[in-house]
Amino acid sequence: MSSFGTESAILLKIVADVDPALPVLSLDTLWLFKETLAYRDTLIARLGLTDVRTITPSPSALALRDPGANLCFRDRDACCGIRKVAPLADALSAFDGWISGRKRYHGGERAALAVVEADGARLKFNPLARMTLRELNAAFVAAKLPRHPLEVLGFSSVGCVPCTNRPAAGAAARDGRWGGLGKTECGIHTGPLPSPTAT
Repeated sequence: MSSFGTESAILLKIVADVDPALPVLSLDTLWLFKETLAYRDTLIARLGLTDVRTITPSPSALALRDPGANLCFRDRDACCGIRKVAPLADALSAFDGWISGRKRYHGGERAALAVVEADGARLKFNPLARMTLRELNAAFVAAKLPRHPLEVLGFSSVGCVPCTNRPAAGAAARDGRWGGLGKTECGIHTGPLPSPTAT
């Protein structure tokens, strides 16, 4: 699973080194920055990934629950539910396990992140959990990986357009996500994903 966000290239490089044909699931919420979509294309080409599967929200769910594309301004959890959680649950139904690029140094709920955790009937692997920011930056340099184009503008973590802000200087890596709302996760990492029919 990859967000093609600011730190995603490291895990994708590991995947490509193992087998560039390994399936990579990518959520396109239809609210992504154009820079993220361009970065996705750049990394796919650079790393030679051959099975990147773009997952989008159900058109019928959007028509029913977010016809004006403004749910994110009224109910962020519901928006994440139909644009991220439900589509990923559907896509993962064919897999016994999945891999995320989360790290403990992100803080919050991620500070005690296990390297392997249960996700319902599946296992979720977090191979970069112990990686520090310094190690991450060194890995980018060593592998000569391109950085996300929004990083140069001060974005340390990038998600959907309405829910991503440029954090203050010296802020934690994810402080620009859902700023000031008390929300720190979209829902795909807060517990077992629901069965595909549950949402």
